[in-house]
Amino acid sequence: MSGVEIRQATIEDSALIHKFVIELATYEKAEHEVLATVADIENALFGDNTTTKAVICYFNNEPIGFAVYFFNFSTWLGKHGLYLEDLYVTQKYRGVGAGKALLKYLANIAISKKCGRFEWKVLDWNEPAIQFYESIGAKPQNEWIGYRLTGKALEDFAVS
Repeated sequence: MSGVEIRQATIEDSALIHKFVIELATYEKAEHEVLATVADIENALFGDNTTTKAVICYFNNEPIGFAVYFFNFSTWLGKHGLYLEDLYVTQKYRGVGAGKALLKYLANIAISKKCGRFEWKVLDWNEPAIQFYESIGAKPQNEWIGYRLTGKALEDFAVS
């Protein structure tokens, strides 16, 4: 992992984060679903009431990836957890240890904050990521099914 460095993101990184979000969505074949603007990133990650944080990953001083995370809570453990929303490394730099470095960086934050869990999701077709996560000791959680309300369905339900 020589040459890999990670730092907390600042508001000045908003356009870079947005660029990485677009790249991630393209990799996931969902670029048409990205509605966020640079201003949305600024407000959501660096606004006054944010609970979400981001880190930027560099290789030899070049920005090559990012991660966005927040803290959740487990009532069963009685502890906070760290939830990784997104992790992305530019394709050209996959294999230099950046993904592992990002995960270790976040794992250390989780430990320092006394979190009981460090969790994330992966698309079921992303076999390279699944193999990597399992190689570091992460275990798939398949007894829960994720549900989501969004857009008009969310609005309709909220006012019904």
